[in-house]
Amino acid sequence: MHCSCSDFRDAAERQFSHKRATKDLAQYRTKGPGQTTRLLLTGLAATGPLRGVLLDIGSGVGALSFELLERGMASAVGVDLSSAHVAIAAQEASRRGRSDSMRFVHGDFLALASELPSADVVTLDRVVCCYPEYEPLLEESLRHTGRIFAFSYPLDAWYVQTWVGLENLGRAITRCAFRSFIHPVSDMEQLIRRAGFTLIDRHSTRTWRADIYTRS
Repeated sequence: MHCSCSDFRDAAERQFSHKRATKDLAQYRTKGPGQTTRLLLTGLAATGPLRGVLLDIGSGVGALSFELLERGMASAVGVDLSSAHVAIAAQEASRRGRSDSMRFVHGDFLALASELPSADVVTLDRVVCCYPEYEPLLEESLRHTGRIFAFSYPLDAWYVQTWVGLENLGRAITRCAFRSFIHPVSDMEQLIRRAGFTLIDRHSTRTWRADIYTRS
């Protein structure tokens, strides 16, 4: 599926609204990180001591960033398409006394890539499934990665494709422009390996997978 950049960004902005951001933060405060975030944290812990700069693409309310700073990362930059999520993440960083070590940026990572720093660790938690085309997103993310690349994504199994298809049908019926995407897992793996990265850890559920790669 192809769509204009402005259509894609506008749809994401409406999907990830202030109401959604408030709900996400409340859930994080009461229940901790979500399922795929926990899988990524487990995999990243297996790489050894975490240090340096984090670039969290699709940072949401900052859950993964907050958790990784608690585990040793020195600083974090989060970028997200949702202005509501960026605002709430910045407020949460201030509440936690993390404003000096965290910065949240509103916008499409691909449009902002030249303005964002490279980082020791780059993460994308449930982000690739929000992009109609995965290649430029992964390629630019990998160019920003100094040491470790970690991302979670839905499996391309038939039952996941069916579920996502039904979700997108429901959105179409209600005239919601946002869509979710299931990308070929093997193709994503090949792209990452061609960029010079080696898979070192993988955790899966029936519907999601979290991979940790290091630069070869």
